[in-house]
Amino acid sequence: MAYGEVIIRFDEVSFSYGPYIPILREVDFTVRQGSKITLMGQNGAGKSTIFQLIVKALEPESGVVHVADNITIAMARQVIPTAQMDITVQEFFEQCFAEKVYNIDPKIDAVLEVVNLPVNHKRVIRSFSGGQRARLLLASALIQNPDVLLLDEPTNNLDAAGIAHLTMFLKEYDKTCIVISHDAEFLNSFTQGVLYLDAFTHKAEQYIGDYSDVVEQISVRIEKENRKNAQLAKEIIENKERANFFAQKGGKMRLVAKKMRQRAEEAEESKVEVRKEDKAIRPFLIPSQSDLTGEILRISSFTVIKNHKPQVKKVSISLRKNQHLLLQGPNGIGKTTLLESLALGATKGANIAPGVLVGYYRQDFATLNMEDTVYHSLEKGIEGLAEERLRQVASGFLIGHDVMKKTIGSLSEGQKGLVMFARLVLQRPGLLILDEPTNHMNFRHLPVIASALNKYEGAMILVSHVPEFVQQIRIDEVLDLEK
Repeated sequence: MAYGEVIIRFDEVSFSYGPYIPILREVDFTVRQGSKITLMGQNGAGKSTIFQLIVKALEPESGVVHVADNITIAMARQVIPTAQMDITVQEFFEQCFAEKVYNIDPKIDAVLEVVNLPVNHKRVIRSFSGGQRARLLLASALIQNPDVLLLDEPTNNLDAAGIAHLTMFLKEYDKTCIVISHDAEFLNSFTQGVLYLDAFTHKAEQYIGDYSDVVEQISVRIEKENRKNAQLAKEIIENKERANFFAQKGGKMRLVAKKMRQRAEEAEESKVEVRKEDKAIRPFLIPSQSDLTGEILRISSFTVIKNHKPQVKKVSISLRKNQHLLLQGPNGIGKTTLLESLALGATKGANIAPGVLVGYYRQDFATLNMEDTVYHSLEKGIEGLAEERLRQVASGFLIGHDVMKKTIGSLSEGQKGLVMFARLVLQRPGLLILDEPTNHMNFRHLPVIASALNKYEGAMILVSHVPEFVQQIRIDEVLDLEK
């Protein structure tokens, strides 16, 4: 396959999840051999659906997805399925191939070196941290040595070293790569073009340039659309007023009035539907418990994993109302394990004051029941919650009437994150525990989320590998698990 030759083409492809949830409408685009493309769009716009259509896991309702003959495709998923949690590393990689691969161990070692994760092949998947699992997912695609590499949020859960390692690999990668990500710095380092999915029109637009170039182009376009609409709205009002004036004159003036009305109708038809998904979630606050006094959380010791062995470390951390703690450390050291044990009240070296309600944002959304509807998930366990309040909060997170009826499992990862934030607003927790809350989030939402966390008045523990996000939040204390 020659460099620059078209290897994937969508011809008027349409796809819906059921009769009321359109995702793609007559989408057209091409992907050329050797190109590096970012797939961009609002949460739920259909980015992951595009990947599923490319690998033939989904079939379009109409139109055709053309993939060149003899092209191999591998996709790095966002999460490891539950069914694979109890298998070994070797078994995990063996399942990447349709046929048995003999002498697979050297291939595994080579690909684990690429993702900077040298581990024993007999280790069970469940024992890895979120960041380490992200590296395994990436490695599972790379080991297939595909012509086309599909990466779905590959930087989620990766620490700075992991992101730097992946960035260097993609810069040197000489095959085709399509990436879904909201990490602007990461994308700008290697992207040559952007495929933008418009969640309102359900169309796809192709741009040349990196992520920041396209964000600027889209902003300029929206500004032009708004200016054009404002001018047309002025013309419509003027023509209608003239039409009414001439109509009252009677006689031949009625013909003039008719022309004025026609002009008003033409201007109305010329108005551009400004894309609705380009607005961010509404500014919000996470209310804290009103009766918080004294010490909310004390941590005297915690366990870290070093050289695959647990080590107990002594510390003196005390959190009161309006105090924010940042938890740091490399992938695999035990950050997620510590947060989970704190949320469950199972940490030996930690004590949460009686009566303190804990709000827990878990990075893999395991605290959500995938079978629940969004509405049921939001109301669950919250006493005295008025339906009007629930719907008002949900709408601020772009969770409308149609989304309310969906199951959690049918949502995109970004939409699940928005449900989690809506639930935290409704819970009014006294202690907020957040594990990578920006994973999967549309870049437009991040300043709004940072502002809300900055203003949170309860006690808060945050884990995030995104420095630009953390810099926007007031942090009172930092606990580095490695140091």
